[in-house]
Amino acid sequence: MDFSVKSGSPEKQRTGCLVVGVYESRRLSPVARSLDQAAGGYLKNILKRGDMDGKCGQTLLLHDVPGTACQRLLLVGCGQERELDTAKYRSAVAAAAQRLNETGASDALSYLADLHVKGQDMHWKLRQIVEATEAALYVFDQLKSEKDKIRRPLRKLTLGVTDKKDTQTAEAAITEGQAIAAGVRLARELGNLPGNICTPTYLGDQARELAKAKGKRKAKATVLDRKDMEKLGMGALLAVAQGSEEPPKLITLEYQGGKKGDKPVVLVGKGVTFDTGGISLKPGAAMDEMKFDMCGAASVLGTLAAVIRMQLPINVVGVIPATDNMPSGKAIKPGDIVTSLSGQTIEILNTDAEGRLILCDALTYAERFEPDTVIDIATLTGACIVALGSHAAGLLSNQPSLAHDLLQAGEAASDRAWQLPLWDDYQSQLDSNFADMANIGGREAGTITAACFLSRFTKKYHWAHLDIAGVAWKQGKEKGATGRPVPLLTQYLLDRVAEK
Repeated sequence: MDFSVKSGSPEKQRTGCLVVGVYESRRLSPVARSLDQAAGGYLKNILKRGDMDGKCGQTLLLHDVPGTACQRLLLVGCGQERELDTAKYRSAVAAAAQRLNETGASDALSYLADLHVKGQDMHWKLRQIVEATEAALYVFDQLKSEKDKIRRPLRKLTLGVTDKKDTQTAEAAITEGQAIAAGVRLARELGNLPGNICTPTYLGDQARELAKAKGKRKAKATVLDRKDMEKLGMGALLAVAQGSEEPPKLITLEYQGGKKGDKPVVLVGKGVTFDTGGISLKPGAAMDEMKFDMCGAASVLGTLAAVIRMQLPINVVGVIPATDNMPSGKAIKPGDIVTSLSGQTIEILNTDAEGRLILCDALTYAERFEPDTVIDIATLTGACIVALGSHAAGLLSNQPSLAHDLLQAGEAASDRAWQLPLWDDYQSQLDSNFADMANIGGREAGTITAACFLSRFTKKYHWAHLDIAGVAWKQGKEKGATGRPVPLLTQYLLDRVAEK
Protein backbone atom coordinates (compact mmCIF):
# COMPACT_ATOMS: atom_id res chain seq x y z
CA MET A 1 0.00 0.00 0.00
CA ASP A 2 1.27 3.43 -0.94
CA PHE A 3 0.60 6.20 1.60
CA SER A 4 1.09 9.94 1.15
CA VAL A 5 -0.14 13.21 2.64
CA LYS A 6 -2.04 16.13 1.12
CA SER A 7 -3.45 19.38 2.43
CA GLY A 8 -6.23 21.49 1.01
CA SER A 9 -9.99 21.97 0.85
CA PRO A 10 -11.77 18.57 0.87
CA GLU A 11 -14.39 19.54 -1.72
CA LYS A 12 -11.66 20.38 -4.26
CA GLN A 13 -9.81 17.06 -4.00
CA ARG A 14 -9.86 14.86 -7.10
CA THR A 15 -9.76 11.24 -6.01
CA GLY A 16 -11.42 7.91 -6.59
CA CYS A 17 -13.01 8.11 -3.15
CA LEU A 18 -13.05 10.67 -0.36
CA VAL A 19 -13.46 9.35 3.21
CA VAL A 20 -15.04 11.38 6.04
CA GLY A 21 -16.54 10.63 9.44
CA VAL A 22 -20.13 10.84 10.64
CA TYR A 23 -21.17 10.65 14.29
CA GLU A 24 -24.29 9.14 15.78
CA SER A 25 -27.47 11.27 15.74
CA ARG A 26 -26.50 12.23 12.16
CA ARG A 27 -23.82 14.66 13.34
CA LEU A 28 -21.22 15.51 10.71
CA SER A 29 -17.51 15.79 11.43
CA PRO A 30 -15.88 19.17 10.59
CA VAL A 31 -14.70 18.00 7.15
CA ALA A 32 -18.08 16.40 6.45
CA ARG A 33 -19.76 19.70 7.35
CA SER A 34 -17.60 21.63 4.87
CA LEU A 35 -18.47 19.09 2.18
CA ASP A 36 -22.13 19.38 3.04
CA GLN A 37 -21.96 23.16 2.68
CA ALA A 38 -20.32 22.81 -0.73
CA ALA A 39 -23.01 20.28 -1.71
CA GLY A 40 -25.90 22.51 -0.59
CA GLY A 41 -26.99 20.30 2.33
CA TYR A 42 -26.85 17.09 0.28
CA LEU A 43 -25.25 15.00 3.06
CA LYS A 44 -27.73 16.09 5.73
CA ASN A 45 -30.61 15.22 3.43
CA ILE A 46 -29.16 11.75 2.83
CA LEU A 47 -28.75 11.14 6.56
CA LYS A 48 -32.28 12.36 7.30
CA ARG A 49 -33.58 9.52 5.13
CA GLY A 50 -32.12 7.05 7.63
CA ASP A 51 -29.61 5.33 5.34
CA MET A 52 -27.08 5.37 8.23
CA ASP A 53 -27.19 6.55 11.82
CA GLY A 54 -23.47 6.94 12.45
CA LYS A 55 -22.86 3.89 14.61
CA CYS A 56 -19.20 2.94 14.80
CA GLY A 57 -18.16 0.85 11.81
CA GLN A 58 -21.13 1.69 9.59
CA THR A 59 -20.35 2.88 6.06
CA LEU A 60 -22.35 4.53 3.29
CA LEU A 61 -20.94 5.00 -0.23
CA LEU A 62 -22.20 7.93 -2.29
CA HIS A 63 -21.51 8.70 -5.94
CA ASP A 64 -21.16 12.05 -7.73
CA VAL A 65 -21.90 14.24 -4.72
CA PRO A 66 -22.70 17.76 -6.03
CA GLY A 67 -20.18 20.50 -5.33
CA THR A 68 -17.27 18.08 -4.88
CA ALA A 69 -14.48 16.91 -7.21
CA CYS A 70 -14.32 13.30 -5.95
CA GLN A 71 -15.86 10.35 -7.82
CA ARG A 72 -17.16 8.74 -4.64
CA LEU A 73 -17.71 9.80 -1.05
CA LEU A 74 -17.51 7.26 1.75
CA LEU A 75 -19.24 8.17 5.01
CA VAL A 76 -17.87 6.24 8.00
CA GLY A 77 -19.77 5.86 11.27
CA CYS A 78 -17.77 6.84 14.35
CA GLY A 79 -20.31 6.44 17.17
CA GLN A 80 -20.95 9.14 19.76
CA GLU A 81 -18.67 12.14 19.24
CA ARG A 82 -17.68 12.42 22.90
CA GLU A 83 -17.05 8.67 23.19
CA LEU A 84 -14.64 8.29 20.26
CA ASP A 85 -11.65 6.58 21.89
CA THR A 86 -8.65 4.75 20.50
CA ALA A 87 -10.41 1.41 20.01
CA LYS A 88 -13.43 2.92 18.26
CA TYR A 89 -11.22 5.07 16.08
CA ARG A 90 -9.26 2.03 14.90
CA SER A 91 -12.55 0.21 14.27
CA ALA A 92 -13.80 3.09 12.13
CA VAL A 93 -10.53 3.19 10.18
CA ALA A 94 -10.64 -0.58 9.63
CA ALA A 95 -14.26 -0.42 8.45
CA ALA A 96 -13.33 2.32 6.00
CA ALA A 97 -10.40 0.30 4.64
CA GLN A 98 -12.49 -2.82 4.08
CA ARG A 99 -15.24 -0.84 2.34
CA LEU A 100 -12.72 1.05 0.20
CA ASN A 101 -11.28 -2.23 -0.99
CA GLU A 102 -14.74 -3.16 -2.31
CA THR A 103 -15.54 0.12 -4.08
CA GLY A 104 -13.40 -0.39 -7.17
CA ALA A 105 -11.40 2.76 -6.43
CA SER A 106 -7.65 2.13 -6.64
CA ASP A 107 -6.92 5.39 -4.82
CA ALA A 108 -8.61 7.21 -1.95
CA LEU A 109 -8.19 10.28 0.24
CA SER A 110 -9.01 9.89 3.93
CA TYR A 111 -9.87 12.77 6.25
CA LEU A 112 -10.43 10.55 9.30
CA ALA A 113 -7.51 12.28 11.02
CA ASP A 114 -9.88 15.25 11.22
CA LEU A 115 -11.81 13.46 13.98
CA HIS A 116 -11.22 14.29 17.62
CA VAL A 117 -10.02 11.26 19.57
CA LYS A 118 -9.80 11.56 23.34
CA GLY A 119 -6.21 12.03 24.51
CA GLN A 120 -4.61 11.62 21.07
CA ASP A 121 -2.79 14.05 18.79
CA MET A 122 -2.56 14.35 15.01
CA HIS A 123 0.58 12.20 14.78
CA TRP A 124 -1.13 9.34 16.58
CA LYS A 125 -4.28 9.52 14.44
CA LEU A 126 -2.35 9.58 11.17
CA ARG A 127 -0.12 6.69 12.22
CA GLN A 128 -3.12 4.65 13.30
CA ILE A 129 -4.75 5.16 9.89
CA VAL A 130 -1.71 3.55 8.29
CA GLU A 131 -1.44 0.69 10.80
CA ALA A 132 -5.17 -0.08 11.05
CA THR A 133 -5.63 0.10 7.26
CA GLU A 134 -2.80 -2.34 6.61
CA ALA A 135 -4.07 -4.68 9.33
CA ALA A 136 -7.64 -4.61 7.99
CA LEU A 137 -6.54 -5.42 4.43
CA TYR A 138 -4.13 -8.21 5.40
CA VAL A 139 -4.91 -11.56 3.79
CA PHE A 140 -2.94 -14.78 4.19
CA ASP A 141 -3.50 -16.70 0.98
CA GLN A 142 -0.01 -17.64 -0.13
CA LEU A 143 -0.68 -21.36 0.40
CA LYS A 144 -4.00 -21.39 -1.48
CA SER A 145 -4.07 -22.61 -5.07
CA GLU A 146 -6.72 -19.99 -5.88
CA LYS A 147 -6.27 -16.52 -4.44
CA ASP A 148 -9.15 -14.33 -3.33
CA LYS A 149 -9.61 -11.94 -6.23
CA ILE A 150 -10.59 -8.31 -5.78
CA ARG A 151 -11.66 -6.54 -8.96
CA ARG A 152 -9.66 -3.40 -8.33
CA PRO A 153 -8.02 -3.37 -4.90
CA LEU A 154 -7.07 -0.20 -3.08
CA ARG A 155 -3.44 0.59 -3.85
CA LYS A 156 -2.96 4.18 -2.71
CA LEU A 157 -4.30 6.00 0.32
CA THR A 158 -3.64 9.69 0.79
CA LEU A 159 -4.02 11.14 4.28
CA GLY A 160 -5.78 14.48 4.13
CA VAL A 161 -4.99 17.33 6.52
CA THR A 162 -6.78 20.68 6.48
CA ASP A 163 -3.82 22.56 7.97
CA LYS A 164 -0.54 22.68 6.02
CA LYS A 165 1.33 22.77 9.33
CA ASP A 166 0.33 19.11 9.85
CA THR A 167 2.06 17.97 6.64
CA GLN A 168 5.43 17.38 8.29
CA THR A 169 3.75 15.58 11.18
CA ALA A 170 1.90 13.39 8.69
CA GLU A 171 5.07 12.38 6.86
CA ALA A 172 6.73 11.28 10.09
CA ALA A 173 3.59 9.42 11.16
CA ILE A 174 3.41 7.63 7.80
CA THR A 175 7.04 6.55 8.08
CA GLU A 176 6.47 5.08 11.54
CA GLY A 177 3.13 3.57 10.60
CA GLN A 178 4.45 1.83 7.51
CA ALA A 179 7.44 0.43 9.40
CA ILE A 180 5.28 -0.92 12.24
CA ALA A 181 2.70 -2.28 9.78
CA ALA A 182 5.47 -4.08 7.89
CA GLY A 183 6.76 -5.56 11.14
CA VAL A 184 3.27 -6.70 12.12
CA ARG A 185 2.77 -8.20 8.67
CA LEU A 186 6.01 -10.20 8.95
CA ALA A 187 5.03 -11.46 12.41
CA ARG A 188 1.60 -12.49 11.11
CA GLU A 189 3.07 -14.22 8.07
CA LEU A 190 5.48 -16.25 10.19
CA GLY A 191 2.80 -17.10 12.72
CA ASN A 192 0.32 -18.23 10.10
CA LEU A 193 2.76 -20.53 8.33
CA PRO A 194 2.38 -24.21 9.29
CA GLY A 195 5.02 -25.99 11.32
CA ASN A 196 6.22 -28.03 8.36
CA ILE A 197 7.29 -24.80 6.63
CA CYS A 198 8.13 -22.42 9.48
CA THR A 199 10.78 -24.58 11.14
CA PRO A 200 13.68 -23.39 13.33
CA THR A 201 15.83 -23.41 10.17
CA TYR A 202 13.25 -21.24 8.37
CA LEU A 203 13.27 -18.71 11.21
CA GLY A 204 17.05 -18.55 10.97
CA ASP A 205 16.76 -17.88 7.25
CA GLN A 206 14.32 -15.04 7.96
CA ALA A 207 16.80 -13.45 10.33
CA ARG A 208 19.48 -13.65 7.64
CA GLU A 209 17.14 -11.96 5.17
CA LEU A 210 16.55 -9.09 7.59
CA ALA A 211 20.31 -8.70 7.94
CA LYS A 212 20.46 -8.02 4.18
CA ALA A 213 18.02 -5.09 4.38
CA LYS A 214 19.13 -1.80 2.86
CA GLY A 215 20.32 1.05 5.05
CA LYS A 216 23.44 2.54 6.57
CA ARG A 217 22.66 0.93 9.91
CA LYS A 218 22.95 -2.81 9.42
CA ALA A 219 22.06 -5.92 11.36
CA LYS A 220 24.13 -9.08 11.76
CA ALA A 221 22.51 -12.51 11.93
CA THR A 222 24.06 -15.52 13.65
CA VAL A 223 22.49 -18.99 13.77
CA LEU A 224 23.88 -21.60 16.17
CA ASP A 225 23.12 -25.27 15.65
CA ARG A 226 22.90 -28.23 18.04
CA LYS A 227 26.66 -28.75 18.30
CA ASP A 228 27.22 -25.09 19.11
CA MET A 229 24.62 -25.22 21.85
CA GLU A 230 26.10 -28.43 23.25
CA LYS A 231 29.49 -26.70 23.55
CA LEU A 232 27.85 -23.80 25.36
CA GLY A 233 26.02 -26.11 27.76
CA MET A 234 22.42 -25.19 26.86
CA GLY A 235 21.00 -28.26 28.55
CA ALA A 236 17.47 -26.90 29.04
CA LEU A 237 16.93 -25.83 25.43
CA LEU A 238 18.46 -29.03 24.06
CA ALA A 239 16.32 -31.13 26.40
CA VAL A 240 13.20 -29.82 24.68
CA ALA A 241 14.74 -30.33 21.23
CA GLN A 242 15.88 -33.91 21.78
CA GLY A 243 12.48 -35.40 20.95
CA SER A 244 12.31 -33.80 17.51
CA GLU A 245 13.85 -34.72 14.17
CA GLU A 246 13.90 -31.00 13.32
CA PRO A 247 17.27 -29.45 14.25
CA PRO A 248 17.07 -26.70 16.89
CA LYS A 249 18.57 -23.25 16.33
CA LEU A 250 19.65 -20.35 18.49
CA ILE A 251 19.18 -17.24 16.37
CA THR A 252 20.60 -13.81 17.10
CA LEU A 253 20.05 -10.63 15.11
CA GLU A 254 22.20 -7.68 16.22
CA TYR A 255 21.20 -4.22 15.02
CA GLN A 256 23.84 -1.55 15.61
CA GLY A 257 21.93 1.71 15.25
CA GLY A 258 23.28 3.54 18.28
CA LYS A 259 26.77 4.39 19.43
CA LYS A 260 29.28 1.57 19.69
CA GLY A 261 29.45 1.71 23.48
CA ASP A 262 25.70 1.98 24.07
CA LYS A 263 24.25 -1.04 25.84
CA PRO A 264 21.54 -2.73 23.75
CA VAL A 265 17.95 -3.61 24.39
CA VAL A 266 17.72 -7.38 24.00
CA LEU A 267 14.46 -8.95 22.85
CA VAL A 268 14.16 -12.69 23.52
CA GLY A 269 11.37 -14.50 21.66
CA LYS A 270 10.10 -18.00 22.32
CA GLY A 271 10.35 -19.96 19.09
CA VAL A 272 8.58 -23.29 19.57
CA THR A 273 7.61 -23.88 15.95
CA PHE A 274 5.16 -26.61 16.94
CA ASP A 275 4.20 -27.70 20.43
CA THR A 276 2.59 -31.10 20.92
CA GLY A 277 3.31 -30.90 24.63
CA GLY A 278 5.87 -33.69 24.28
CA ILE A 279 5.31 -36.74 26.48
CA SER A 280 2.83 -34.64 28.47
CA LEU A 281 0.77 -34.65 25.28
CA LYS A 282 -1.81 -31.94 24.65
CA PRO A 283 -5.45 -32.82 23.80
CA GLY A 284 -6.07 -33.24 20.08
CA ALA A 285 -8.71 -30.50 19.86
CA ALA A 286 -7.22 -27.28 18.45
CA MET A 287 -3.70 -28.70 18.58
CA ASP A 288 -3.17 -27.24 15.10
CA GLU A 289 -3.06 -23.83 16.80
CA MET A 290 0.20 -24.81 18.43
CA LYS A 291 1.95 -23.64 15.26
CA PHE A 292 1.39 -20.21 16.86
CA ASP A 293 3.71 -21.13 19.74
CA MET A 294 6.52 -19.32 17.94
CA CYS A 295 4.72 -15.97 17.88
CA GLY A 296 7.16 -14.59 20.45
CA ALA A 297 9.97 -15.26 17.98
CA ALA A 298 7.87 -13.78 15.17
CA SER A 299 7.31 -10.59 17.17
CA VAL A 300 11.05 -10.19 17.74
CA LEU A 301 11.73 -10.46 14.01
CA GLY A 302 8.80 -8.16 13.26
CA THR A 303 10.05 -5.53 15.72
CA LEU A 304 13.57 -5.66 14.34
CA ALA A 305 12.16 -5.36 10.81
CA ALA A 306 10.44 -2.14 11.87
CA VAL A 307 13.57 -0.84 13.62
CA ILE A 308 15.76 -1.57 10.60
CA ARG A 309 13.28 0.06 8.22
CA MET A 310 13.15 3.23 10.33
CA GLN A 311 16.93 3.10 10.91
CA LEU A 312 16.42 3.95 14.58
CA PRO A 313 19.51 5.25 16.41
CA ILE A 314 19.48 2.54 19.06
CA ASN A 315 21.20 -0.81 19.59
CA VAL A 316 18.81 -3.76 19.60
CA VAL A 317 19.54 -7.48 19.74
CA GLY A 318 17.05 -10.23 19.02
CA VAL A 319 17.63 -13.68 20.54
CA ILE A 320 15.42 -16.57 19.44
CA PRO A 321 15.67 -20.10 20.83
CA ALA A 322 13.88 -22.22 18.23
CA THR A 323 12.78 -25.86 18.34
CA ASP A 324 9.83 -28.21 18.08
CA ASN A 325 8.43 -29.97 21.16
CA MET A 326 7.65 -33.51 20.06
CA PRO A 327 7.03 -36.90 21.72
CA SER A 328 9.41 -39.71 20.77
CA GLY A 329 11.62 -42.38 22.28
CA LYS A 330 14.28 -39.71 22.74
CA ALA A 331 12.00 -37.07 24.24
CA ILE A 332 12.38 -35.76 27.78
CA LYS A 333 10.12 -37.36 30.39
CA PRO A 334 8.42 -36.07 33.52
CA GLY A 335 10.93 -36.46 36.33
CA ASP A 336 14.00 -35.86 34.16
CA ILE A 337 16.54 -33.37 35.52
CA VAL A 338 18.56 -31.12 33.22
CA THR A 339 21.30 -28.55 33.74
CA SER A 340 20.71 -25.13 32.22
CA LEU A 341 23.32 -22.81 30.71
CA SER A 342 23.37 -20.91 34.02
CA GLY A 343 24.40 -24.07 35.86
CA GLN A 344 21.08 -24.30 37.73
CA THR A 345 19.34 -27.67 37.60
CA ILE A 346 15.68 -28.13 36.67
CA GLU A 347 13.31 -31.01 37.41
CA ILE A 348 10.91 -31.37 34.49
CA LEU A 349 7.55 -32.25 35.99
CA ASN A 350 5.61 -31.41 32.81
CA THR A 351 7.12 -31.51 29.33
CA ASP A 352 4.38 -29.15 28.12
CA ALA A 353 5.99 -26.37 30.15
CA GLU A 354 8.77 -26.28 27.59
CA GLY A 355 8.76 -22.60 26.70
CA ARG A 356 10.39 -21.56 29.95
CA LEU A 357 13.08 -24.21 29.43
CA ILE A 358 14.25 -22.81 26.11
CA LEU A 359 13.83 -19.22 27.33
CA CYS A 360 15.95 -19.68 30.45
CA ASP A 361 18.98 -20.65 28.39
CA ALA A 362 18.35 -17.77 25.97
CA LEU A 363 18.05 -15.33 28.88
CA THR A 364 21.38 -16.53 30.25
CA TYR A 365 22.90 -16.25 26.77
CA ALA A 366 21.68 -12.63 26.61
CA GLU A 367 24.18 -11.71 29.34
CA ARG A 368 27.03 -11.74 26.79
CA PHE A 369 25.57 -8.67 25.10
CA GLU A 370 25.89 -6.66 28.35
CA PRO A 371 22.31 -5.44 27.94
CA ASP A 372 20.73 -2.33 29.32
CA THR A 373 17.36 -4.08 29.30
CA VAL A 374 16.05 -7.53 28.36
CA ILE A 375 12.44 -8.21 27.39
CA ASP A 376 11.25 -11.73 26.67
CA ILE A 377 8.10 -12.38 24.67
CA ALA A 378 6.35 -15.74 24.81
CA THR A 379 3.07 -17.55 24.34
CA LEU A 380 3.83 -19.05 27.71
CA THR A 381 0.76 -19.94 29.77
CA GLY A 382 -2.89 -20.78 29.29
CA ALA A 383 -3.35 -19.23 32.73
CA CYS A 384 -2.72 -15.82 31.16
CA ILE A 385 -5.65 -16.36 28.80
CA VAL A 386 -7.86 -17.23 31.75
CA ALA A 387 -6.71 -14.13 33.64
CA LEU A 388 -6.68 -11.50 30.88
CA GLY A 389 -8.49 -12.99 27.90
CA SER A 390 -7.52 -11.77 24.44
CA HIS A 391 -7.30 -8.06 25.18
CA ALA A 392 -4.07 -7.54 27.11
CA ALA A 393 -0.70 -9.25 27.32
CA GLY A 394 0.53 -10.21 30.76
CA LEU A 395 3.49 -8.16 32.00
CA LEU A 396 5.86 -9.00 34.86
CA SER A 397 9.16 -7.32 35.61
CA ASN A 398 11.98 -7.03 38.12
CA GLN A 399 12.22 -3.28 37.43
CA PRO A 400 9.20 -1.01 38.15
CA SER A 401 10.30 1.76 35.78
CA LEU A 402 10.66 -0.72 32.91
CA ALA A 403 7.18 -2.09 33.57
CA HIS A 404 5.80 1.46 33.60
CA ASP A 405 7.47 2.30 30.28
CA LEU A 406 6.11 -0.84 28.62
CA LEU A 407 2.61 -0.20 29.90
CA GLN A 408 2.76 3.37 28.58
CA ALA A 409 4.05 2.17 25.22
CA GLY A 410 1.21 -0.34 25.01
CA GLU A 411 -1.38 2.36 25.65
CA ALA A 412 0.16 4.66 23.05
CA ALA A 413 0.34 1.89 20.45
CA SER A 414 -3.15 0.46 21.14
CA ASP A 415 -1.41 -2.80 22.05
CA ARG A 416 -2.01 -2.99 25.75
CA ALA A 417 -0.48 -5.04 28.55
CA TRP A 418 -1.46 -5.51 32.19
CA GLN A 419 1.01 -5.93 35.03
CA LEU A 420 0.88 -8.90 37.37
CA PRO A 421 2.87 -9.23 40.62
CA LEU A 422 6.26 -10.88 40.73
CA TRP A 423 6.46 -11.34 44.49
CA ASP A 424 8.87 -13.68 46.24
CA ASP A 425 5.84 -15.27 47.92
CA TYR A 426 5.26 -17.31 44.75
CA GLN A 427 8.82 -18.63 44.40
CA SER A 428 8.34 -21.51 46.84
CA GLN A 429 5.83 -23.11 44.45
CA LEU A 430 8.82 -24.04 42.27
CA ASP A 431 10.61 -25.97 45.04
CA SER A 432 11.91 -29.41 44.08
CA ASN A 433 13.19 -32.25 46.30
CA PHE A 434 15.64 -33.34 43.61
CA ALA A 435 16.85 -30.24 41.72
CA ASP A 436 17.34 -26.50 42.17
CA MET A 437 13.81 -25.93 40.92
CA ALA A 438 10.84 -27.54 39.18
CA ASN A 439 9.62 -26.29 35.83
CA ILE A 440 6.03 -25.83 37.03
CA GLY A 441 4.50 -24.43 40.18
CA GLY A 442 1.11 -26.11 40.37
CA ARG A 443 -2.36 -24.92 39.37
CA GLU A 444 -2.38 -21.62 41.24
CA ALA A 445 -1.02 -18.42 39.66
CA GLY A 446 0.40 -20.22 36.63
CA THR A 447 1.39 -17.07 34.75
CA ILE A 448 3.16 -15.65 37.79
CA THR A 449 5.06 -18.82 38.70
CA ALA A 450 6.21 -19.17 35.07
CA ALA A 451 7.65 -15.65 35.32
CA CYS A 452 9.14 -16.49 38.71
CA PHE A 453 10.95 -19.37 37.03
CA LEU A 454 12.37 -17.04 34.37
CA SER A 455 13.32 -14.43 36.97
CA ARG A 456 15.90 -16.84 38.37
CA PHE A 457 17.88 -16.40 35.15
CA THR A 458 17.62 -12.60 34.91
CA LYS A 459 19.31 -11.34 38.08
CA LYS A 460 22.12 -9.55 36.22
CA TYR A 461 19.99 -7.05 34.30
CA HIS A 462 16.68 -5.19 34.14
CA TRP A 463 14.13 -7.58 32.71
CA ALA A 464 10.48 -7.77 31.72
CA HIS A 465 8.39 -10.71 30.59
CA LEU A 466 5.45 -10.41 28.20
CA ASP A 467 3.09 -13.40 28.20
CA ILE A 468 1.27 -13.09 24.87
CA ALA A 469 -0.67 -16.37 24.99
CA GLY A 470 -3.99 -14.54 24.81
CA VAL A 471 -3.12 -11.90 22.22
CA ALA A 472 -0.80 -13.59 19.70
CA TRP A 473 -3.56 -15.15 17.61
CA LYS A 474 -7.30 -15.22 17.12
CA GLN A 475 -9.60 -18.22 16.98
CA GLY A 476 -12.83 -18.88 15.10
CA LYS A 477 -13.76 -17.14 11.86
CA GLU A 478 -10.87 -14.67 12.14
CA LYS A 479 -8.37 -17.41 13.02
CA GLY A 480 -4.80 -16.29 12.50
CA ALA A 481 -1.82 -14.50 13.99
CA THR A 482 -2.28 -10.89 15.13
CA GLY A 483 1.32 -9.65 15.01
CA ARG A 484 1.13 -8.45 18.60
CA PRO A 485 3.08 -7.17 20.45
CA VAL A 486 5.15 -5.66 17.61
CA PRO A 487 3.41 -2.26 18.01
CA LEU A 488 4.06 -2.19 21.77
CA LEU A 489 7.71 -3.17 21.44
CA THR A 490 8.39 -0.76 18.59
CA GLN A 491 6.71 2.08 20.49
CA TYR A 492 8.86 1.29 23.52
CA LEU A 493 11.99 1.59 21.38
CA LEU A 494 10.71 4.82 19.77
CA ASP A 495 10.12 6.23 23.24
CA ARG A 496 13.67 5.35 24.28
CA VAL A 497 15.05 7.09 21.21
CA ALA A 498 12.94 10.16 21.95
CA GLU A 499 14.33 10.34 25.50
CA LYS A 500 17.91 10.66 24.28
